[in-house]
Amino acid sequence: MPLVASPEPVSGPAFAARRLPRMSRPRVMAIVNATPDSFYEQSRTSDPDAAVLRCKWAVEDGADFLDIGGESTRPGSLGVSEKEELARVIPVVLGASRFGVPVSIDTSKAAVARAAREAGATILNDVTALSGDPEMLEAALDFPFVVLMHMQGTPRSMQHAPSYRDVVGDILAFFRGRLDAFVRAGGDAGRVWLDPGLGFGKDLSHNLEILKRLPEFRALGCRVLLGASRKSFIGRLLAGPDGALPPAEERLEGSLAVACRAAEAGVDVLRVHDVAATIRTLKVFEASR
Repeated sequence: MPLVASPEPVSGPAFAARRLPRMSRPRVMAIVNATPDSFYEQSRTSDPDAAVLRCKWAVEDGADFLDIGGESTRPGSLGVSEKEELARVIPVVLGASRFGVPVSIDTSKAAVARAAREAGATILNDVTALSGDPEMLEAALDFPFVVLMHMQGTPRSMQHAPSYRDVVGDILAFFRGRLDAFVRAGGDAGRVWLDPGLGFGKDLSHNLEILKRLPEFRALGCRVLLGASRKSFIGRLLAGPDGALPPAEERLEGSLAVACRAAEAGVDVLRVHDVAATIRTLKVFEASR
């Protein structure tokens, strides 16, 4: 059964469910991949100067945040070394920090998180929800904001027959555990954003169930971030009569439809490839409400 609006709090008063004020529209976080192998070609580059330029363009388009990553987490992807990831992202974080919007570092390595924090990042976005690197909980304490994402398995294995008893209930239970771990380490639950991890160990039915039940993720009293932009489940919904999936380059309209659903459901932050198109769509959607 779906969780009710005020679930049992995790340990401590900081976990009591809070009613967060709705923003006028979801804030937009621009994806900047300092990596050669992310799934969407136009979001990736292995040239730090080119990545910084993309950050500049995103801010000019209206991005509220910049999310910089140096290790692909697409299905089937392999990891990169700490040294390689540092070389990819730190010059970009340094450059992006000049543009006047908060910078997020998308990493699951504590050493990369610490270096990015020193370089100016103020948001930590970890696809393992601080559960991979044993030092990440401590590293996260230095960030003003922390994004905890749900993933079943690892990027290499996550799409091999994902299974849930109740996908939303299971994710919420996972988040309670990770919030508890963060608070026990000395963190403040009010600094946490939750990302249900569309496409990360979920099949099409799981992703659609998450979208239908998005308001339930606010029940834990945290901001909610959603990353759906150009993902393969959108391609499956847009498949032609022959079942062929359109490539990532042809999934913009589907991504914008999900952005409208997220706005309707009270999502706080959208992580997107297409900043200008998303903001323009949300302006019209919000005006129509």
